Amino acid sequence: MGKLRKTVSLLIAAVLAISMCACGTGVQTESTSDTVPETVSGTTENAETETDNTAESAKAAVISEEDITINETLASSADGEHVITADGETASYSNTAVNKTGDSSGDEADFYGENAAVFATNGGTLELSEMVITTDGTHANAVFSYGEGTTVTIRDSVIRTSGNCSGGIMTTGGGTMIASDLNIHTTGNSSAAIRSDRGGGTVTVTGGSYITDGTGSPAIYSTADITVNDAYLESTASEGIVVEGKNSVTLNNTELVADNNKKNSDKSDTYKAVMIYQSMSGDAAEGLATFTMTGGSLTNLNGDVFFVNNTVTEISLTDAEIVNKDESGLFLRAAAAGWGTEGSNGGQVTLNASSQEINGDMFVDSVSNLNLLLNDGSTFTGAINTDGEQGEVYVELSDDSKWVLTSDSYITSLTCTAGSVDLNGHKLYINGVEYDGSDSKGEAIEAVISSSGGRPDEAPPQGGPGGTPPDGKPDGEPPQGGPEGTPPDGKPGDKPDKP
Repeated sequence: MGKLRKTVSLLIAAVLAISMCACGTGVQTESTSDTVPETVSGTTENAETETDNTAESAKAAVISEEDITINETLASSADGEHVITADGETASYSNTAVNKTGDSSGDEADFYGENAAVFATNGGTLELSEMVITTDGTHANAVFSYGEGTTVTIRDSVIRTSGNCSGGIMTTGGGTMIASDLNIHTTGNSSAAIRSDRGGGTVTVTGGSYITDGTGSPAIYSTADITVNDAYLESTASEGIVVEGKNSVTLNNTELVADNNKKNSDKSDTYKAVMIYQSMSGDAAEGLATFTMTGGSLTNLNGDVFFVNNTVTEISLTDAEIVNKDESGLFLRAAAAGWGTEGSNGGQVTLNASSQEINGDMFVDSVSNLNLLLNDGSTFTGAINTDGEQGEVYVELSDDSKWVLTSDSYITSLTCTAGSVDLNGHKLYINGVEYDGSDSKGEAIEAVISSSGGRPDEAPPQGGPGGTPPDGKPDGEPPQGGPEGTPPDGKPGDKPDKP
């Protein structure tokens, strides 16, 4: 049957009340809520009418279940089991429906793939096409690649997960995931559409639609190197994208709509579209985190656009349309929160802008710093630290770039030619001295990468037969998530709150 391509319709599934769980990836749910948040209606319609058509090809060509001819149905209802496994072998499946129920918990599922519907490990190669994969269970990820040398390729397929801690495509332990033209929709808590956990790996996604409805369920949760091209991403309750530790997300000509409207941890009191941080759970190495966006669009419906905490990051933006619908939200907040050691857990940010318009204020607290580099005709319309001096801030403008102040601002260093800063009736203070509009020459801030408790920067250990952990858990037991180190809700092996 030829593939019919449809405009994204976002038929949001009825949201079931699902019991909370703590998961290795995604975002921890609040102890005060035990249901999946209600779906926010109209988000995609607004995105289609109010943002550029940067992902038009993805939105106009998303496969549906009706487009796939099913020749075989495979199922499993046993706790912990897989429906399809490629263990050190090469296998391929097409035109197959995969149905998975049954539950699991903790590290065995989140790190090593237990209870995943489709699982590859030990250097296996798995090729999937025209699949319809459905899971309804706790810790029931749909498609899982575990371990170095393991590769899963999946295309033209539909994935639906409804249980907590159940991602769409999942990569850990150095595995590889290659996905194209998928239609993924998750409704459980802590269930990112594109998901990774300890040991990370490499994930490449091209085309398709990736939507999440659950609390703590970003469209992408990265403890890996994840690249997404020409796709549509949406979160209706959570951050749109989370990058943890020394890992990356790269978006090329991709549309992201984020509506973070549910608090899922008491460690942060803000909402945000893109969060870059280090949780100290042991799941991600400490080091430089990167977020790169070229073309495409980012529409934020609530809170700040970028939030950086307890890590060093480089954000690179090139000709992307970024719109914050929340007038009270910031473009960037680099600040301490509940992760890391108090007094040294701010965000250290280098923000590179090329041919980029930036609209919105920035806040850099006293334990954070910012290098803001505007190049290739970029424009920043906004203010920095409007209430006075806080952390160190360096701003550099190329001759063809412009900063238009919208309020008094306080920074520590500036490099620009005369006329590059439009004071617009406001005052700019550099180390407490009012700037007069002349040429200025300053120095960038050097970021310091600490080593205070994240996973060591080394290759993750590989699993035993069937993807089981070698000699117990790698890198030691993760910290516990309840008060004073006790497991939340009496569950062993749960990790502390994620964002």
